[in-house]
Amino acid sequence: MKENSGLDKKSLSIISGKNADWKELAKDCVCFANAHGGKILIGIEDHEELPNATQIVSKSLIEQINKRIPSLTLQVGISPIIITAENGGQYIELSVFRSTQSVASTTDGRYYMRVSDECRPVLPDQIERLFSEKSAFVWEEKTVRKIPVGDCDIEKFTAFLKDIKSSERVSAFVKEMTTEEITDYYFLTHNGFLTNLGVLWIGKRRDRAILHYAPSIQFIKYNEEENKIYKKVWDDFSQNPKELISDILTQIPDWNEFTEVSDGIFRKNIYNYPPEVIRELIANAFAHRNYTMRGDIFINLHHDRLEIHSPGLLPLGVTPSNILTKSVQRNQLLAKLFYDLKLMEKEGSGYDKVYEVLLGNGKEVPEVIEGEDRVVVTVKKQIISKDVLKLMDRASKELQLRQREVIVLGLIAQNDGVFAVELSKDLNVNKPNGLQQWLGRLLEFELILTKGKTKGTFYYVNPEFLRTTDFVEKTNLKRIEPHRLQELIYEDLKNYPESPISEIHKRIGEEIKQRTLKSKLDEMIENDLILKSGEKRWTTYSINIKP
Repeated sequence: MKENSGLDKKSLSIISGKNADWKELAKDCVCFANAHGGKILIGIEDHEELPNATQIVSKSLIEQINKRIPSLTLQVGISPIIITAENGGQYIELSVFRSTQSVASTTDGRYYMRVSDECRPVLPDQIERLFSEKSAFVWEEKTVRKIPVGDCDIEKFTAFLKDIKSSERVSAFVKEMTTEEITDYYFLTHNGFLTNLGVLWIGKRRDRAILHYAPSIQFIKYNEEENKIYKKVWDDFSQNPKELISDILTQIPDWNEFTEVSDGIFRKNIYNYPPEVIRELIANAFAHRNYTMRGDIFINLHHDRLEIHSPGLLPLGVTPSNILTKSVQRNQLLAKLFYDLKLMEKEGSGYDKVYEVLLGNGKEVPEVIEGEDRVVVTVKKQIISKDVLKLMDRASKELQLRQREVIVLGLIAQNDGVFAVELSKDLNVNKPNGLQQWLGRLLEFELILTKGKTKGTFYYVNPEFLRTTDFVEKTNLKRIEPHRLQELIYEDLKNYPESPISEIHKRIGEEIKQRTLKSKLDEMIENDLILKSGEKRWTTYSINIKP
């Protein structure tokens, strides 16, 4: 059991003993209530799968939970029970129900929300947004127009059942359900009526057309002068999301265009926009858009880039900088349906796949921009370097790299080496040893080498591997040895005494990080090789001329 957006594990000490922390548990309950609900397993440590085999849970703790949590929270529904694990140990399964209409908080007026596997505070400027997004979280389950199940589109309903029964992602247990049970399981129906999700997926065109707000899609192609040269619109509401995605992927001939890259006597075709990337990003636009606000999905194809515009902002807790590692599902039920029907990757792995494919094809990672009322994802057409492409291709084939290893190798290779601080920022890693989980076996394979320590660690591709790949590496100063850097600085200051660090940096090469340069200057001062005068921005450096 791994902690995620719907599951958390806590030590039994959080509600027992001298160090019991009921406020911490209350905070976690508020987190789940403001998201999609979840379970807190009390009595199982974070790194364990089962409780201690001899652990016995007193029934009085259940009574305390039922008493203390309501007294410390507002708009939070809970249900705690004692579970006996397979090893005989006991723990408490605390179910926290989603707060469907109101926003949950602690009694001292604090708001929190579950984001991926973390409980995060909702800042003052985000509270209004949290309130406004509440309606989006429950949109799928509403039965606004009371459309009977029998009034659905039979053809779409039949196709849906066929897709579910043929998907390897759907368990045998679900496949063996009755038709009515399957539609209830996927929340397409409720009490015999179609939900909004049901109308979207298996409803008739007339019902989908007046749904607030069914998706409309516009594909627009621009030439090099940024003039529109082609437009196709899907706005008649006759298709459900699966049919729309299929149409978009098959009716746009531009998706078949590729660049031919030579590899010795062989040729490799690299799609301008890889099909799996297009599918994942369009599916994300459908599955995670805000269905409580009007706005079309735009797919804009420019001569050098592809832009996908989705109405609404990113879900609260997700930002352009953490989108690779954080996942908050605005439309959880729709996302579940998309995953089970193999239209998109599972929670939290969609952008991993996009990064893997783009970096593996020698392209830049996608750029995500959150505007005032929409999210724009941009994918560049250009291959950054054919040599990097060759490196990625060989490394993936020979070493059978995992997804995260491909992503890290691509980032390091494209940037010709990166410092640990920069890599952590790119991957949104802020946990101890978090980078090691991403680097995986790259250091063990000696595909990636390092120099420096802790935050100053510099990661770069092993030159030996580059040579055997016939990788033509540009000459640069990023990996210059410390003594060589010292010689450069010394020679520069001989010619230009009393120079500020900015001028030294510009003359000896801006490929060298200024932090690295400053560190070496401080070391040379300590060793009496150079002198410093002035303070802060007026600091200058000169050679120490000894008598």
